[in-house]
Amino acid sequence: MKIAIPCVEDTLSLHFGHCAYFSFVTVDDATKKITDEKREDAPPHEPGLLPKWVKDREADMVICGGMGQRAQQLFISQGIKVMVGAPSETPKQIVQSYLDGTLVTGVNGCDH
Repeated sequence: MKIAIPCVEDTLSLHFGHCAYFSFVTVDDATKKITDEKREDAPPHEPGLLPKWVKDREADMVICGGMGQRAQQLFISQGIKVMVGAPSETPKQIVQSYLDGTLVTGVNGCDH
């Protein structure tokens, strides 16, 4: 499994559309361990671009702070699971909490 985390300054960006880069964290499904993390600069902000861009990088899931309903639908249509309301922590902390079943999500910080 590969999880995409939108980031700014080494932690999760609270609004995925304004991130500086994405951290792509690869997880071994059998052991539930992080096996790799790669960073890639986000493309220029353009409506509808990110879901395909993330899918092209073979991500199965996006964990973010806030994402609008339309964007969530676009990710889901690409077969990418979306989790919103994640805390502003490092990508590895977020993914490890997700794997451990301890990731606490709050309010979706985006309403458009």
